[in-house]
Amino acid sequence: MLNKQEYIDKSEENIYKTYNRFPVVFHHGEGVSLYDTDGNQYLDFAAGIAVMGLGYHDKEFDDALKSQVDQLLHTSNLFYNVPVVEAGERLLKASQMDKVFFTNSGTEAIEGALKIARRYAYNKDHSHDHEIIAMNHSFHGRSLGALSVTGNDKYQEPFKPLIPGIKFADYNDLESVKAQVNEKTCAIIMETVQGEGGIYPATEEFLKGVRELCDEHDMLLILDEIQCGMGRTGVMFAWQKYGVKPDVMTTAKALGNGVPIGAFLASGKAATAMVPGDHGTTYGGNPFVTAAAAKVLELFEARNITKHVKEVGDYLWEKVEELASKYPVIIEHRGVGLIQGIELSVPVASVIEKAIFEEKLVIISAGTNVIRLVPPLIIEKRHVDDMILKLESVLKACE
Repeated sequence: MLNKQEYIDKSEENIYKTYNRFPVVFHHGEGVSLYDTDGNQYLDFAAGIAVMGLGYHDKEFDDALKSQVDQLLHTSNLFYNVPVVEAGERLLKASQMDKVFFTNSGTEAIEGALKIARRYAYNKDHSHDHEIIAMNHSFHGRSLGALSVTGNDKYQEPFKPLIPGIKFADYNDLESVKAQVNEKTCAIIMETVQGEGGIYPATEEFLKGVRELCDEHDMLLILDEIQCGMGRTGVMFAWQKYGVKPDVMTTAKALGNGVPIGAFLASGKAATAMVPGDHGTTYGGNPFVTAAAAKVLELFEARNITKHVKEVGDYLWEKVEELASKYPVIIEHRGVGLIQGIELSVPVASVIEKAIFEEKLVIISAGTNVIRLVPPLIIEKRHVDDMILKLESVLKACE
């Protein structure tokens, strides 16, 4: 095995540099801990950006993957396979939606959701000038379609022109959404909890207002649950907390617990908008990835993950509130369940760096000034206590 610096050097030489990585080379994980090539143990409160819901090296999950490897990895979507049927059935039960299409990523799920919206509108009048309303400070992915509905000019600017017909409104400001609606509007897309934009949950009034607006104008409501879904808010999907069902929903990240898989789901009138030939994928929904998703969904239900998240999430909230009362550098605390943000009065880059290298605590940012806490969903209260001690040690240096 190479040493740490050799791995870093080879990565810098060979891997296309679109990330500024921390100089850590992780080797393996166990539970809620990561271990680097030097043997150091890290408490993980990032979960691979909200992916590792079951944590690392879960035996039941690992055994399911090993079993599938011995059976079948891929056949293409020209044929049926067993795991995709099971995964689809479990996901529809958990989401209360009608149809599902499995993708390779969250970004691809957004692409599919946008295509449903455009196809639904086209079916009605066969015109090509329909518009979609998205939210400022949102994040939906890096492909050109997903970038087009991402309300952050920093991500968009180098890649313009993007797809046409996109308008932006302000999150949690219903009047700003209403101001963008016209006879061409076919859909509204938003995150149920804004992640990259700073951890902002939708207000109940806003989400219900947008739902009513869509119903009134025969528009589709698309809810992006790629980061905030899969149990992270204390319910399987964040919209279920509000009782506001979308026409189209996207999910990914924790759906595969590290195996690359996403999905877009449709309900009611949106479930029949697209027809054979409208969309496709070579790898999406193959036996291996859907075996992973099926097992994740099975284990979430069997272990009552949502109840656990609510309990530990409430405890995390209390502990961060106590921390905020002690350190004026914390100016706001937002979130729900195990997706929480701590906004500081200073940039968080140095705080995160110190947490990683001095305290062996893995945390990430959401924008310039927000620490994002999205740990594995299996964390216990003792892990929260450990995290608070480590984070407090770093915050003392900000005083």
